[in-house]
Amino acid sequence: MNWIQSLQASIDYIEDHLLEELPTERIAQQANVSPFHFQRMFTLLTNMPVGEYIRKRRLTLAAHEIVRDQIKIIDAAYKFGYDTPEAFSKAFKKQHGLSPREAKSGSGKLKYYNRLVIQVTLEGEKAMNVEMIEKGAIRLTGVKREVSMENGENTREIPKLWQEVNQDGTTAELVAMNDGEIKGVLGVCVDKSSERPYLLDYWVAASHNGEGNERFEKLELPPSKWAVFGVKGAMPHAIQGMWKRIYSEWFPVSGYKHAGTPDLEVYPDGDPMSEDYYCEIWIPVK
Repeated sequence: MNWIQSLQASIDYIEDHLLEELPTERIAQQANVSPFHFQRMFTLLTNMPVGEYIRKRRLTLAAHEIVRDQIKIIDAAYKFGYDTPEAFSKAFKKQHGLSPREAKSGSGKLKYYNRLVIQVTLEGEKAMNVEMIEKGAIRLTGVKREVSMENGENTREIPKLWQEVNQDGTTAELVAMNDGEIKGVLGVCVDKSSERPYLLDYWVAASHNGEGNERFEKLELPPSKWAVFGVKGAMPHAIQGMWKRIYSEWFPVSGYKHAGTPDLEVYPDGDPMSEDYYCEIWIPVK
């Protein structure tokens, strides 16, 4: 089963079990990846977390049944996983812009979300600069923050961390300690979904071979084969766009899979707001 088939299998599993409890780890098993990497992959390709997709699909089916089959609102609430009719009505109105009772009476327009089918379009005329390299263990020194990917918390907490370390001098201190092979300040995602779904440690770190100091923690990455992608453009849009291209264009045809160990964003010195700024994404592959 190739990469696209695996992802589609997980979506088909969601659809076949939409009225059941759907833990992310069970969905991720269908794609043969960890819950963390499935959530990241799904969000990059669909622009929504998997939990939001499930919620939108359930409320779409609920609208069908309320309008077409005239199912009672209390029955729809319990059928589609809500503890009370009030909670169901609140979620229904948030998606559709009208209450279940208004939908039943035929007033207003409903917002339907169709079943996802993954399709990959290869943009052959737009080059991707990628280099395959192998490195031994990489020692890092830095600060970390535990964040969740649930409900997009990571998209809020990680920028906050960067703002803090840039303002309090941590970034400058890490630059001064950077004596390893990888030059620049690093953003590192460490999967902790084995402890709790959606959980990760996000590090701001530097490649450093010395002892460091008490203010920083240490992390060692295992020997790996890396796919290194060059990114040129203003942050954060340039690097966000490259992440999406990696999952939608490169992985499906490369023959590689994510190795499951931490990946890196490498930010060299320079103006990250410049259209000429250059940085890199390092992904461990197998």
